Amino acid sequence: MSTVSITFIAEEKSHPVPLGNASDHASGDSQSSLVKANAPLSLTQGAPLQGIPYFSSFEKQRRWMLEHMAGAFRFFARKGFTEGVAGHMSLRDPENPNSFWTNPFARHFGLIKVSDLILVDHDGNAIGGNTSLPVNAAGFQIHEHIHHAFPHVNAACHAHSVNGRAWSTFGRRLDILHQDVCNFYGDAHQVYEDFGGVVLDPAEGERLAATLGPRGKGLILQNHGLLTVGKTIDEAAYLFSLLETCCEIQLKAEAAAAAGLKKIPVKEDAAVFTYKATSNPEGLYMDFQPEYEYELKLSGGDFLD
Repeated sequence: MSTVSITFIAEEKSHPVPLGNASDHASGDSQSSLVKANAPLSLTQGAPLQGIPYFSSFEKQRRWMLEHMAGAFRFFARKGFTEGVAGHMSLRDPENPNSFWTNPFARHFGLIKVSDLILVDHDGNAIGGNTSLPVNAAGFQIHEHIHHAFPHVNAACHAHSVNGRAWSTFGRRLDILHQDVCNFYGDAHQVYEDFGGVVLDPAEGERLAATLGPRGKGLILQNHGLLTVGKTIDEAAYLFSLLETCCEIQLKAEAAAAAGLKKIPVKEDAAVFTYKATSNPEGLYMDFQPEYEYELKLSGGDFLD
């Protein structure tokens, strides 16, 4: 199995969130395109928004990553992305990138702490973290093949959310009907049609990863649920919530269309521009930070233990 690595800089810092480039806009005069592309995402006073931090040691980086992973589970619990023992996340270890962290089987997302998380290798062996707890076998098959196939993917989230499951029964991609769904424009999302029950067969994990593809951010698992990936757990968690919301909006739009209203999709050039301007790892990481801060406030930092 090939060795992969996570970008690492030996200095604790973070980068401002990037904006789109004028060249990304597909139409319009050059001056208006430049103004639109360089428009700030926040007011100009105060410190700039900070992006993904970098660390002076693997230990510090790992700790930060696991704290955000535990926070993402609390966020999923608050959003209602729970269904019995279903659902799991994975996060590639920064020092040992052929292994990944995941949640214990049958532990409610709303109870998960850093100390609950488990490090497993690509053979499914628990090699770190809380090795006294079991790992979801189906979850391992899904995440192992994604991490092996795509070295640029550090995190993945899967759950059986209500609207995601409802929309998955149609076996259709989402229509580009509004600004937020532009994050999943083009091959950024696909439909995995080959549902064969609980994912226990390694071959199904391979097919699932192949359907996601190297540019994929989200996957609609027909008759099953949703899956998202990212450079950080923050990105993957935010994209999951966004994909779930987009499924809800699509269902409502379909109901209105059935009553005779006409759906008006986003224009192609606007969809391309919006995708390039907003669907990047730094920006999607930042999108999750208000949720992470809220979870810290709600829990009093309980999940950091």
